[in-house]
Amino acid sequence: MVVLIVLALAICVGFIAGGSIRPFEHLRVRWWGLALAGLALQGVSLASDIGRSAGSASLVGSYALLLLFAWANRRLPALWLVMAGLVLNILVIGVNGGMPVSASALETAGARAEGLGVGTAKHHLMGPDDKLTPLGDVIGIPPPIGAVISIGDVLLYAGVAILVVAVMLGRFDEDPPVATPLFQGYRGKHLPPDRRFSSLAPRPAAPAAGGTWGT
Repeated sequence: MVVLIVLALAICVGFIAGGSIRPFEHLRVRWWGLALAGLALQGVSLASDIGRSAGSASLVGSYALLLLFAWANRRLPALWLVMAGLVLNILVIGVNGGMPVSASALETAGARAEGLGVGTAKHHLMGPDDKLTPLGDVIGIPPPIGAVISIGDVLLYAGVAILVVAVMLGRFDEDPPVATPLFQGYRGKHLPPDRRFSSLAPRPAAPAAGGTWGT
């Protein structure tokens, strides 16, 4: 829910700033399979019949895959914010066996613990034994959104929003395709045949030291 709102607002800001969605056609994303695998593991941690230890491991693994995906695409704008948010979430989840959720944040969100998945392997109600509690889900968003998020989530969402706006404005570095040795000299099928592989053709020998250089 929060992610969709962030994306919608970012797209609106991009249009207001004079951007377009066409630059996304030129956006090259590396290792996108890691992102899909990470999101899939998020769903596993929400299953009601999975143990807390297994759910915590799948959740940490999920964020780790997303972090690798962000690192692989770190050339893109604001990806350092995304990575910082993921690291903070990994820390608090790893030391607590899940994401601790503040009761006051739940009250602010106007939601019951069960309605936000608290009590599953992914979330549990914050208790006195939890560590790094400021990094937990301590930020409540009032209705109609009605959600609780962490500082790590804030950084993550901010990074995604900035990335969307930057791409819409064309402010990103395109990742050029890597040429293979076999085709590194190919210059295009529309060039004359004698110029298509010009970089592979032998270069003319340099003139001898005693040669003439003109009249």
